[in-house]
Formats: sequence, C-alpha cells, structure tokens
Amino acid sequence: MSSHFNDLVADLSAAGINASSNVSMARYTTYGVGGNAACMAFVSASQLNTLATTLSRYPDVPVLVVGRGSNLLVADEGFGGLAISLAEEADALNIDFKESEVSVSAALPMPVLARRTAAAGRTGLEWCVGIPGSVGGAVRMNAGGHGADMTDSLVSATVLSLRSGKTVEVAAAHLGLHFRGSALAMHHIVVRVTLRTRTIAPEDSVKVLDDIVAWRRDNQPGGRNAGSVFVNPAPNDGSAGALIDAAGLRGFVVGGAQVSEKHANFIQAKPGATAKDIIDVMTHVQSQVELTHGVRMRSEVALVGFDNEVQMRFADPRHTEADRVEAARRLAASVGDAQ
Repeated sequence: MSSHFNDLVADLSAAGINASSNVSMARYTTYGVGGNAACMAFVSASQLNTLATTLSRYPDVPVLVVGRGSNLLVADEGFGGLAISLAEEADALNIDFKESEVSVSAALPMPVLARRTAAAGRTGLEWCVGIPGSVGGAVRMNAGGHGADMTDSLVSATVLSLRSGKTVEVAAAHLGLHFRGSALAMHHIVVRVTLRTRTIAPEDSVKVLDDIVAWRRDNQPGGRNAGSVFVNPAPNDGSAGALIDAAGLRGFVVGGAQVSEKHANFIQAKPGATAKDIIDVMTHVQSQVELTHGVRMRSEVALVGFDNEVQMRFADPRHTEADRVEAARRLAASVGDAQ
C-alpha cells in the first residue's frame, strides 16, 4: 500500500474513526469474493462529518460505500481506494413512525424495515423483506421486487456529500431515480430516509410479507449470490431470466461460478470461486443472449475494481443520456459539490 493510503489511515484513526489498511472485500460482500481495499473505514452516522473533513485532504482517493455488500462484485485485484461501511449503531434499528410516514437510518437492513413496519400495521414496504441490503443502498440503486420499488414509497433522503461536507435532505423527485439506479454519486452517503406507508391491520400486512418470503424461497436460490445479475431489458424484450433460460444457459459453469439452476438471472459463487469466474460467466451469458435474442444485457450488480473494458461491456448506456446527466448535475449542486 502506498504511503498516501498509510497517511489516510493514520489521519482517520487519529480522528477517532476505525480504519484499517488492506482489508479483504470478500468479507463484506454477499458473493464472498474479491481482493483487498487499500483501506476501509467503519463509521457511525455521528462521525460522517469528521470523515468528510479528513477526506477533504485526500481529494484524489476513490471512495466506495459498501452498505451490506449485497449488490457488489469486487475484482480479484481489489479496490484501490477507501471502502466505507456505516456502522450499525443501536439506534439504527429504531423506526420513527409519523402518521403516514416512517423515518429510518440508512443502515437499517431492508428485511428489518419490512418486518417492523408490518408488525406496526403499516403496509407498502412488505416487498423489502426480500432485499438483503440496507435502506441506504436500496435508495442508491432504487431497489425493488414484487411489483414495487423505492420510488413507490420514498419521500426524501438525507444525503451527505463527502466532497463538500454538506448534509441536505433531498426530495425523492430530485434523486434521479430510475430502474435500478439513481443520480447519487459514490461520494454521496445516504444517512436517513423517509418513506410513505398506509395503515393496515397488522395480521394482513404480515400475511403479505409471509407470502413474499415463501415465493422467494420457492423461486430464488439462497447461498452466495448478489440477487439478479442483469437488468431487465426493454418491456417488450422479456425478462433477463427468461432470455438467459431460453438461450439454454441455466446451470452454465465457469470455475466456481454457476448460473443458478433455480433462477437463471442469479449467478452462484461456490467455494473457491473468484471474481473472474463470475465475470466470465456474465460475459458468456451476455454474448449468448445477444447472439440468440439480439438483446444486449447490462449488469445490475455494481462492478468494482475492474478494468475499463469490463466496466464498459456491462455499463448501461442510458447513464449518459441527457436527462440522467442533468439529474446528476442538479443533485450535485444541491449538496454543494464543486462543479
């Protein structure tokens, strides 16, 4: 590790932040693969301003907000920057119920959000029970499932910019939310989230939640994976899973990575799997689906530490469309990022 990162770790530690160098990212992702981050910091919400102040002295250091690592694939070569994990403090599990809205910490796991709101007689968030990530990560990627996503319930998010050090409450309409993505940059940390709910008899909400859990158990695999790998293409092109299945790729294996036998849009990591195995499976699946169906699929999973060729192969070209670029510009301006 360069002296630059040694200095960063020393400065973070001196500021009271738990920071370490050369941390294995495999420990912090659901795939369980990937190399080391040059350094990693574990911060509480109360330490975020200190983190931003310290990072202001290291403007060239790339940052990665890890969350619960349920939508990340980190390269075997690792990540040459600072990985950031929001520590789960005791009050992170608290939910503030306000009439038709709930306010929660971004570190709250989505299944906990679903179960606690259901038990309190609030409906609209039952689908969250099947999302293994954090609430903040769900906002960043506009997570969804079972016919719903964050755009259906999100009222606002409190966002901290590590670049400006400014914390702002941003209305959902200004977050640039789109299918499995948003205008949030990697240096933006979602701190707190407000969501809209409706009143319901608790037993009715719990029944909906239990049905979702049963469906996912019957139709989606467990084990080491990152959920759906490819974004569903245009509505008339069919689902990603159906396209992969129709191309005869269910069960396809490279090394320790395999297209799931249970759901073709999941890639399972077996013991001994590498990030390269998973990328090789993704590459083959993408090529064969394009050859068979004429549809080029893009990654829903965030790829970290891979070279530009891999990144561009799986990147969604819509990210450069004018409306998305403008949404990112507006959000950056609202949180005080330098233009």
